[in-house]
Amino acid sequence: MKPRRSILSVPGHIEKMHHKAAVSSADVLMLDLEDSVPVDVKETARSQVIDSLQSMDWQGKTITFRMNALDTPFGYRDLLEVVETAGHLVDSVVVPKINDPGDVHFVSRMLDGIEMGRTTTRPLSIEASIETAAGMERVADIAKSSDRVCALVFGIADYQASIGARLVSISGHGEHEEDIYPGHRWNFAMSRMVMAAKASGLLAIDAPYGNFRDPDGLRRATAMSCALGFDGKWAIHPAQIDTINDMFSPSEEDIERAGRILEAAQEAEKKGQGAIAVDGRMVDQATVRLARQVWEQAVHLKLREP
Repeated sequence: MKPRRSILSVPGHIEKMHHKAAVSSADVLMLDLEDSVPVDVKETARSQVIDSLQSMDWQGKTITFRMNALDTPFGYRDLLEVVETAGHLVDSVVVPKINDPGDVHFVSRMLDGIEMGRTTTRPLSIEASIETAAGMERVADIAKSSDRVCALVFGIADYQASIGARLVSISGHGEHEEDIYPGHRWNFAMSRMVMAAKASGLLAIDAPYGNFRDPDGLRRATAMSCALGFDGKWAIHPAQIDTINDMFSPSEEDIERAGRILEAAQEAEKKGQGAIAVDGRMVDQATVRLARQVWEQAVHLKLREP
């Protein structure tokens, strides 16, 4: 799978934004039919997304689209029309407000039928967005609900609403949290989602940071996402992309340290030694596995040769 460090959300009804997104440095472009699209232009947005998918050069990027929720009159039409017409140009569909494995089953079965009708050779993946208390309660079952599921996505604003948490910023997406809680307010929910994702071999994607004019806040929020085990984060503005990409990429220091650990582990294995020492510190096998992950990520991002 290609890197999914930064996922740029692009309103589906605004064509000029599609062109700007295509030449951005985002790993993934998500053409949005849900929250960023007013109700009175939902059908226009759907047509525009189909047209953009078919007519534009997306520069080899990973392309996804976010359908409307299944409890709306728009969701099933989004799935049917976009996938029937341009599904071969899309990597995955983001399904918002997943509350139950049955929601994933419905989308997966719909995709089965559409793809059989198109005789497609590349099945679409599903990114399940966890945005409610009900979804978080069943997150492990949702992660296992279909082979199509490739990622779990945290929807922080709707999650706050579903549990009745206090709103402390205009966007509801992560600003000013330290003002009201002595720690990280969403640590439990985010960690639970990451655990469910990784236990099923899925990616974990964090919610966007709402204030695109606050680069320091974005950096802090992204550092927390990385520390908790997330693989990427949504962006709501192109100005956020480079920071997110940088934070989710191993630093030169990280790569060099991982290389020293792996080299020492290889030497110890050749000599039949169990204990490994690097820079005067004993290294266990768990650390070796972490070093291997860092190295593989560096290779994946073309920061090192295989």
